[in-house]
Amino acid sequence: MSIQWTCIAGFLYFEVAVVIIMMLPIFSPRRWNQFFKSRLFFMVQHHAGAYFYVLLGVLVLFLIDAIREMKKYAGDAGAHIHLATELKGSVKLFRAQRNFYITGFAIFLAFVIRRLVNMLIIQDELTKKAEKIIKEAEATVKLAKSTVMASKPDDTIQNETEELKSKLEQAQDALNAEKSRVKELEEHVSMWKLRYEQAVRSKEQAASGDQ
Repeated sequence: MSIQWTCIAGFLYFEVAVVIIMMLPIFSPRRWNQFFKSRLFFMVQHHAGAYFYVLLGVLVLFLIDAIREMKKYAGDAGAHIHLATELKGSVKLFRAQRNFYITGFAIFLAFVIRRLVNMLIIQDELTKKAEKIIKEAEATVKLAKSTVMASKPDDTIQNETEELKSKLEQAQDALNAEKSRVKELEEHVSMWKLRYEQAVRSKEQAASGDQ
């Protein structure tokens, strides 16, 4: 492999490593956003657009060269010529295809990395907005509770307490009355039960006297 294709392959491996690191849950989106806003990344980001398009243009040129080589050696591989020449053409065709895939994946991962950076920044901003909204909602609820409690004067609270006490006393009196009524009913039941037993006994004694 020549020097230029070795550099492109190394760049592809670097892109793969960067994508894997971004996808792993090692760092949160907030950490990534802090890194993207750091001074080091800001120095690179200042010219990042120009660097990206220059690198993309170079990769596209190598991709076109790989396609040209593929077309060139694909025609030679199809022709029936000497075995050594045919084998040499097949090797060159394989190298051209390899270079095509390397360059194509490098271009694809460049767009993937750019998209991942934007998504991580947007995710962190959305998380911050959600936390801010939750805090504002909690503060609003606390303020509403304190306002409602403050809007009730002490006299109103005392009157409500007295009304509750009077209702409780009335309920207690009603309960005591029901208890006394139940007790009276139990006494009546016991009395009638005793009378019934006495009547049954007298009847039995009368029956035994007749015999």
